[in-house]
Amino acid sequence: MQSLLKGLRTVLYWFSVVAMAIMLAVTFFSVISRYIFSFTFEWAEELSRFLFVWSVFLGSALIMGENGHLAVEFLPNKLKGKVAGLFVELFIKICSYIFIFILLTQGFKMTRMMMFQTSPGMGIPMGIIYSVIPLSSFLMILYTIQDSIAFIRKVINRGAKNGKEA
Repeated sequence: MQSLLKGLRTVLYWFSVVAMAIMLAVTFFSVISRYIFSFTFEWAEELSRFLFVWSVFLGSALIMGENGHLAVEFLPNKLKGKVAGLFVELFIKICSYIFIFILLTQGFKMTRMMMFQTSPGMGIPMGIIYSVIPLSSFLMILYTIQDSIAFIRKVINRGAKNGKEA
């Protein structure tokens, strides 16, 4: 599972790089065509916006896989190595699961609800754009499960270490 998630991180990374590059190129050429030729492609701004949204959500899953999210670390660092620190870490993991579960279920609802509406510039169903929410939520759950397994191993190893000392 570890190598699968590592490969998934690589795919997410390259998707983000390519999406940002396309977004930059489309925006650049759109601005050039607007100011030099007084012509605007109606799909350009929309494509840039959709690529940005997808990059943000899939980038969130990527960052979660690398434990890179911003966090207030004062309390966890203060309690590191103590039993209370394990409880704080457990509480954070439970909150993560709750948030991701809400994001997943509401993302599915929003995706289904928006399938009837099409985007004005590109003419694609908006549900396709919104589908990144449940997709990234699913990926976040995978990375959270991986992190939880590491946490459980840490607790078990700590218990085994304490048992040997007694």
